[in-house]
Amino acid sequence: MNILKSICSIAIIISVFTSVRCSAASDAAPQSAGASSTFDSVIEQQMSEVGIMGLAAAIIVDKQVVWMKGYGFADKQREAPFTPDTVMKVASIAKPFTGVAMMRAVHDGKLSLDEDINKYLPFRVVNPHYPKEKITLRHLATHSSSITDRWEAYGSTYHYGGDSPEPLGSFLEDYFALDGKHYSPDNFLDAKPGSQRDYSNIGAGLAGFIVERAVGEPLNVYTRTHIFKPLQMKRSGWFLSEVDPKNLSTLYVAQDGFSIPIQYYGDTTYPGGGLLTSVADLSKFFIALLNGGEYQGLRILDADSTEEMLRFQFNDANRLENFPAADGNSGLFWRTKYNGTLIGHGGNDPGVQTVMLSDLSKEVGVILFLNTSLSEADQGASEKIFGALWKHAASLKKPTKATKE
Repeated sequence: MNILKSICSIAIIISVFTSVRCSAASDAAPQSAGASSTFDSVIEQQMSEVGIMGLAAAIIVDKQVVWMKGYGFADKQREAPFTPDTVMKVASIAKPFTGVAMMRAVHDGKLSLDEDINKYLPFRVVNPHYPKEKITLRHLATHSSSITDRWEAYGSTYHYGGDSPEPLGSFLEDYFALDGKHYSPDNFLDAKPGSQRDYSNIGAGLAGFIVERAVGEPLNVYTRTHIFKPLQMKRSGWFLSEVDPKNLSTLYVAQDGFSIPIQYYGDTTYPGGGLLTSVADLSKFFIALLNGGEYQGLRILDADSTEEMLRFQFNDANRLENFPAADGNSGLFWRTKYNGTLIGHGGNDPGVQTVMLSDLSKEVGVILFLNTSLSEADQGASEKIFGALWKHAASLKKPTKATKE
């Protein structure tokens, strides 16, 4: 999900906590002098300068975790350190999980990527500007469906104080059905489906709902059985009610060097951004995707389906009008970043900034969680932290064993 200034403003206002200045202290074991201490210094300096309360990261080399560490606090008031096992919302990194569930259903013959999605729905989804054009799962998964996140409706999907009480299907029907309370022609671009890119969390939620109907059970239950359990992702879940609150990080918004705690919130359109997990848990899922759907002999997706999910979907013959080659490319709930040099996904929401990226060869990957939203002016700090992590990854290119600090 994208960080929206209006969400952050609301979140700050409704916060029931007291502001505290961020500390970059870490309870992790100290590293040796030299390159490692310099690397730590870069991270801790950036945290201190802009008010990042806590973070954790992992470095993956040749499909193995070779380094993990946490910095700062998961909860300053309780002096709980942020570690690789700390759980927090990861925003749009949820989408690749929905993507894996979708591709499993495709592999099982329950869904088609290129069929009209109305074949699978109890209500119709039609772009009123192009009513004869079908919308497909491939469109949803490449954000080219023409569905928009109209804020007047989408803002209601954030439920502060706990899990959203509104069922996913109810919101979607109200958004797409002609007599729905959230329906508007402005829920769609005035563009043919498949012709333009417009990032849509509601579209991702719709894809998740279609998967639910195809597999016959809620997405959170299906992914628990087919992803979390095989990978031993024991701290992961889609709803606050599914994770141990003792493992959960508080979320913060940084403002003028201070870190302001905000209430946790649930997501009605949870397949697009509701996942809660840890760096340690997510590393298993990321390795599985980079390794053709398999992690340490445990398979969550067959190799061909994984290849299709990660395959660049656009070329000169079908490139989107507003997504030129210079801007990168897209898989299915998967895309390039940094001018096409890295692949994976990221996430942003109030109190959340997350990264899950690898090089194009899938040899080096970095996962980064920040439990603090930064202003646009301070975003350079997170970029410097990610850059330091990537440089450190290069220094660990030929590890002898994994280390967890």
